[in-house]
Amino acid sequence: MDYLPIFMNIKGQPCLIVGGGAVAARKADLFIKAGAKVTVIAPLLKEEMQRHLQLGKIEWIEAGFDRELMCALPKPKLVISATDEQAVNEAVYEYCRQQQIEVNVADQTEYCDFILPAIIEREPMTVAVSTGGRSPVLARVMKARLESLLPQGLSAVTDLVGRYRNAVKKTLQDAENRKRFWEKLLDSTFIDKASRLESSGEAEAILQQKLQAARLEEQDGLNEVGEVYLIGAGPGDPELMTFKALRLLQQADVVVYDRLVSTEILDMARREAERIYVGKKDKWHRVPQSRINRMLLELAQQGKKVARLKGGDPYIFGRGAEEVELLAEHGIDFQVVPGITAAAGCTAYADFPLTHRDYAHSVSFVTGHQKEGDQAIDYARLAQSGDTMVFYMGVKNAAEIQQGLLAHGVSPQMPAAIIERGTRLDQKVTVVTLAELAGTIRRQKIQPPALLVIGEVVTVREKLHALKRQALERQAKRADIERSDRQEEPWTRLAV
Repeated sequence: MDYLPIFMNIKGQPCLIVGGGAVAARKADLFIKAGAKVTVIAPLLKEEMQRHLQLGKIEWIEAGFDRELMCALPKPKLVISATDEQAVNEAVYEYCRQQQIEVNVADQTEYCDFILPAIIEREPMTVAVSTGGRSPVLARVMKARLESLLPQGLSAVTDLVGRYRNAVKKTLQDAENRKRFWEKLLDSTFIDKASRLESSGEAEAILQQKLQAARLEEQDGLNEVGEVYLIGAGPGDPELMTFKALRLLQQADVVVYDRLVSTEILDMARREAERIYVGKKDKWHRVPQSRINRMLLELAQQGKKVARLKGGDPYIFGRGAEEVELLAEHGIDFQVVPGITAAAGCTAYADFPLTHRDYAHSVSFVTGHQKEGDQAIDYARLAQSGDTMVFYMGVKNAAEIQQGLLAHGVSPQMPAAIIERGTRLDQKVTVVTLAELAGTIRRQKIQPPALLVIGEVVTVREKLHALKRQALERQAKRADIERSDRQEEPWTRLAV
């Protein structure tokens, strides 16, 4: 360990910054946030430091660093030197060493008694990341990754946990049981609910419920009930998973997943997690929906954290509501994590929008997979709406969709896109007219998963591609000119 990680209380303590530039201002900002009395020594202040001065957050001594000046000031607790003049930085370092004052010279670890880490703030929680001064950029990259894993509302979580600390200590007599209680609570839906103001009451109820369960477990050996995360895995590209989805997936004991969930996404789960496939395919249902609903309930009742991974978004043609109804009926905690639905993801990757001010101001999501007894698609409304029409699971019924729209007045020349394996590396986009739609699917033997998009917005794709081609042609011409110039004979260039 190169440096001892330590959090220092400098509230009300005098601290000194030497330098008035942007780097010095960022260092001063840390002192200010920690509650220090900040003095800045610099001949002039640049914009960021001027802002600190105008807000009354610092005192400014308009001068260069000087030993006699330092003698007239209260002895600082900490000093940071952040100037462009190496001689000044070294003079500050030597003075502080002689006076036994902790000093940091920005970006020069050889002149540092302490270093400042990359900081993630979820006040009162603070997370610090350091590479021992070797690579501040790497520390910032790691900070960014950690930021994605920590909910923004952790301050509320910390406050709520702090209020119940004594109550937990009184309720659970055994220290190991208290430790296990906190670990289970903080590795559950509690954090996500406690971090949001509108569900803080629900979070407190969860805490009380789990504390009661822990008390009974301590007294009678009863098992605690688990919870379920209904997670939208997006349309295929694993990078389209949300931060929250990834965080919950990685804490699940069991992963129940559909056919449309990619292997790359499934691999993001904990290695130890049990994986249960319940995928459905046209005319072949591995597990009936009612059995899936019951399975989620039974797994949670066994005390397990269950991640239910669904392609796209759980509430858009995903039957997610049916799954959580049974959980709610039996008092099982659950969270629904939205995912990027296929319509949004696939069209973006296919280079056209769902709406456009020149073509469509609204969009309709339609299930093209009609079962006997289901309400028929309202083709008349779709034809008159001017919507961009997105048909999920529509490949098998493409002929019926085509016929229904044509029969209600949609132009045979209306653009249509068939997007196969959307957002994945092997995505394929076929643009046709409505009149050609069913025939194209039949001739090319297109199979699910594929999305059908019908509407004028599809023409944006060709416009964008044309603009890209023109830009590449211009770049190629400029490259040819530059190459020609470099190949001119030396005497030609001299003559010019």
